[in-house]
Parts: sequence; C-alpha cells; structure tokens
Amino acid sequence: MFEGISEEKVREAVELIKRGYDERKLRARLGSDWEVIAEIARARIKAKDKFSRDDLWMDLEGLRYSTHEIVARYRSERLEKAGVRSITDVSCGIGIQLIFYAMKVERAYGIDIDPAKVEFARRNAEKYGVSNIEFINADSLAPETVGRIDAEVVFSDPARPPEMPERRLEDLLPSPLRIYETYKSRADAFIFDLPPQIRRERIPWKGEFEYIDLFGALNRLTFYTEPLAGVERSAVVLPAGARLESNPDLENILEWTDEPGEYLYEVPQAVDYADLLNELFHVLNGEVKMLLREKRRVLATGDAPLKSPYLKRTYAVVGVVPFHPVRINDFLRKEGFGRATLKLSVPQEEYWRVRKRIEANLSGDRRAFVFRVGGKAVVAEAL
Repeated sequence: MFEGISEEKVREAVELIKRGYDERKLRARLGSDWEVIAEIARARIKAKDKFSRDDLWMDLEGLRYSTHEIVARYRSERLEKAGVRSITDVSCGIGIQLIFYAMKVERAYGIDIDPAKVEFARRNAEKYGVSNIEFINADSLAPETVGRIDAEVVFSDPARPPEMPERRLEDLLPSPLRIYETYKSRADAFIFDLPPQIRRERIPWKGEFEYIDLFGALNRLTFYTEPLAGVERSAVVLPAGARLESNPDLENILEWTDEPGEYLYEVPQAVDYADLLNELFHVLNGEVKMLLREKRRVLATGDAPLKSPYLKRTYAVVGVVPFHPVRINDFLRKEGFGRATLKLSVPQEEYWRVRKRIEANLSGDRRAFVFRVGGKAVVAEAL
C-alpha cells in the first residue's frame, strides 16, 4: 500500500498546496495518486503544531483522532514509572500514542482494521526510530487476533460518534466494554481514552480518572484500571506537567464570593472536571475564593498576583462596570485599551453583535480581557 507514494512526492505536494495550487494543477503535477498524496500533504500542514516532526504519514481523519505528541509522551512516561513492559493498542490509528508507549516498553502491539492506518503507523514508527512494535491489520475483537497478543496492558482510544446526547461506553467504537470482556483474561490492566464529558458513575470498573489539560484547554480523559490506578481522580496541566490528585482527607477550604478581588485566577478545565478545586486551593498558598464556575470557564479571585503552573492564567483587575456593551466600550476607550478578548458566554447569534459594540473605535496595543460575573463586566489584563 502507498508503494508509489514517496516522501519526495508528499513534500512537493506540501509546497504546491502552500503556494495555492488548485486540484487541476495538483493532478497534473502529482500524477495518478494525486488525491492520496494531497491529503497526506494537507494533514501534514494542519498538524504542524501537534507533532515535533513534519514528515509523518497520516490522512485527515487519522490526524483528527491522533494523540498530541506532548500528551503521548506524558502518558508513556507514566507507563514507564509503573514498570509496564508490554502493551497493546487496539485501533491504533496512525500510531502516535502507540509509538511513544513503545519507546518505554520492551514489546508492543498495534492493531487496526484499516490497512491504510496500519501502514501509516508502521511508517511513523520508522520515522521515530521505533522497531519493537508488531503491527496487526485485523479486527481487534476477533479471537484469532486476541490469540496473537501477549501484553500486560491494553490501551484503547475509541472513536466518538458525533451528536450523541449523552456520552456512554456502549456508543464508543470499539466499546471499552467489549474490549475489556475480550482481553480481560490476557491483560493485567486497561487504559481507556474516554470523552471528558462522560459521567464517572457510568464506568463499571475501579480505577483512576485522569483529566489532561493541554495549552489551557481540556484535551483528554484517561481512565486507568487497577493496578495502574493511583488515586480516584487526577488532573494534569501540560506542558507544565503540574499534577493534582484527589485527597478526601483535606480540609474543605473552598469559599465563594460575588465580588472580584484585585486579581483573577483562571482555573484549568481539567481541574474542574476532576472536581479538584479544593485540592487546587491547598496548593495555591494564598487567600483565594471562587468567583465563577461555568461549563467553559472557572474563575477564582484574590488580592495577590499568584502565578502557578496549576493555573491557566492570572489577570490584574482594571475595573468593574455594568455588563452592557456600550458601558464596557466607554470604559475600555477611557483606559486606553486598543483590543479586547471576550472571555464570556454569549448566545452564538448575539456574539458578533456584542463583540462589535464592545470593540468599536478602540485603538492601541493594550489588550483587555472581559469577563462576565453576574450582571457585571470585569475588565482585566493578563500578567
């Protein structure tokens, strides 16, 4: 597969696409396999911030479902600390997480029913210099496939069907329930990538829910069964590597306020999803109170300029005004702000109208961050 598609052809396609060549010109320059070559090239262009290499093999679907390299490295290092020597990745896709796991174990297996994905993964393993993976192009649930596997841990990152009203294990492809039943007699532990929105009580096994925040956004929920589980819940902030763990013995020091202090502290989503706000307050070492908890935004506040790897960002409060676009705009112009970033929930149909009125006639380089707390707008600057 892909025997006629060379590295040189893909690199040529990357340059042609960057120069704006349309499909007719790409077909003329790249030959009969132009569509496949062009898709690999487009995936490489789109993946420039996801991987440290710019020569990986993937299609756009493979890129979409692939693990960010920073996350893959973190999880492989966790596996190494646990002393795992062998692992199987069912539905391995283009192989990024599998490859990083393989760097830390003696033996690895990569299974995928799609022959194109297996070939991509094999080529990517070569790019990273990894040679201890046995690739299997087959149904991961078939008895003959299971019989070929001899590994301590099974990892699965199942596909998420779109537009599901509620995330359930039964709806993931392949279902972790089926993976567990199929491999439980052959594996000591399981690692599942799950939708972060899934309700923890829906998971039928004892283990650890590890929520991962990457560059300020919730990226992954990884579930570890025993004996790989360390605590009930954890949150990891990457690339900083800051980690919080659930501790039911901690005194509850969470307090709420309706009034912002001199500073705002934006809390990573992973910390909120893992219900580790109390644990966070214990490591911040300051007089901190909760101010806002929304689906996409969690704010704490206080009177000290706290900067911590456990926080997404710290802001200095400039002023508080009634939440009305004209009043906010007047304040921004008076304070000399030239730009505004809206950090608030506004109905989609109203967003651009509100933003346009808030940013009207601003000039200069000073940037404001505008939050909504109740009926007030809190204007702040990032430290």
